[in-house]
Amino acid sequence: MLVKGSSNFVLRQAILPVLSLILALAGTALSQAQSTSLPSAPVPNSSSVSNPYFGSVTLHPATGEVMKLSLDDAVSRGLGTNLGLKEAETSEKTLHGEELEALQYFLPTVTVTGGTSVHEYNLAAFGFAPGFISKLGGLFPGGFPTNLSFITKADVTTGQVNWDQLLFSGPIIDGYKAVRAAEKSAYFGTQSARGEVVQQVATAYLAVIAAQSEVENAQSLLQADKVLLDQAHAKHEAGTVANLDELRARVQYQQQQQTVVANENKREKAEILLKREIGIAPGQKILLTDPAPYNDLAKRTPEDLRAEAYENRQDYQNAQAQHREAEMVLAARKKERLPTLSFSGNYGVTGVNGVGYHGTLSAIGTLSVPIFKEGTLRGDRDVAKSQLTGAELQLGDLRSHIDEQVRSALLDVQANQQLVEVARSNVELATKALSDESDRFNAGLDDTLPLVQAQSTLATAQTTLVESLYQYNLAKLRLARSAGVLEQQYRTYLGR
Repeated sequence: MLVKGSSNFVLRQAILPVLSLILALAGTALSQAQSTSLPSAPVPNSSSVSNPYFGSVTLHPATGEVMKLSLDDAVSRGLGTNLGLKEAETSEKTLHGEELEALQYFLPTVTVTGGTSVHEYNLAAFGFAPGFISKLGGLFPGGFPTNLSFITKADVTTGQVNWDQLLFSGPIIDGYKAVRAAEKSAYFGTQSARGEVVQQVATAYLAVIAAQSEVENAQSLLQADKVLLDQAHAKHEAGTVANLDELRARVQYQQQQQTVVANENKREKAEILLKREIGIAPGQKILLTDPAPYNDLAKRTPEDLRAEAYENRQDYQNAQAQHREAEMVLAARKKERLPTLSFSGNYGVTGVNGVGYHGTLSAIGTLSVPIFKEGTLRGDRDVAKSQLTGAELQLGDLRSHIDEQVRSALLDVQANQQLVEVARSNVELATKALSDESDRFNAGLDDTLPLVQAQSTLATAQTTLVESLYQYNLAKLRLARSAGVLEQQYRTYLGR
């Protein structure tokens, strides 16, 4: 066995590649940590350049048929085509490939080599000049042949099987554990990205439902305004009401026409945003098959939700994996002082000028012991310590942030549920008020002014109810996301 007391070559050559890989993986894993803040609903000018979750991969061109789309269909399409999720999956695959590269340091490397070469030698250049040969001639019976050529040729054919394997290295063992932790971190990053996609797609789907409800309410009021206008015109022609009443009714009807156009435009733009997030061509016509969901969420306590979040939140598990990775990097840095043991060898055959082949072999065991490289060793250790401290601080902060998010999301759900109940009551009251005022107008007890005001009140109440339902459902989605169960339980939280 060959023993080398060197700190400059063999040890550093063995561990530097994998340690460099570890540091690169550490940066990659940190960049994949998902934001702990809950995302907001997409806005019309949102771009996949600033947020990849607002983009997708369009798989098929638009057709002339109407595509029926349920919420489950939309979520499934989003998980299959969303740009942000695809990027997260690509990063995870990259880390998996690098983990396999790190694994190779523990496996033997076996190579086979072979070749044929032609060599030409000048014996005089090696010291076998004619004078030297003549001096040696007397030592041999009959002397050297007189026709000896000082230019010789040799055909050499070789074949070898080479074996190289690292038997022990503390830094590489812990370094591989760090790589595994980085890969696990990337996995949780991908799972967190899936939750992000579910929330973005569900939010966009609910936005289209809300916009469609606004259109239907506006069209219903437009029909009522048309009836009012026709009645006012007939009464004006009969001379029972003044021209001012007909003018009020006509203005109200035309304003409602504008509202219908604006709401239809809003709905179409909301559909475009939804289609962009789930990989449907912008020109494809779609029909949402699910109505606006509504249900009273079961009573939950902040303590139960927090415990559920610590168990299921992918970003929390991601942070734990990053903390584990930082621990392994520090352990690897500390073990740079340990010896490294490796083995290499080969077996083959060599033949010269076709006179026959002979086996050749070598077996080398190398023990590398670091003697002195204190500056580098201490610097590596201090850097790893600071990274571990940062990971510990981030993990502790995330625990507190999860508690804050759960409590805030639960308060939003409770508040929005009360707003929905009030909004429903207001719609019922405004509908009854409009009915009563219509009876008074038809009986000739009031002119069109109170009737127009009652219609405006109903329109406002309906708009408020639609917005309240939308915000209530978004609050439930945020609560499910803060608990880490959005992908598995979004149907339950929405009451589908």
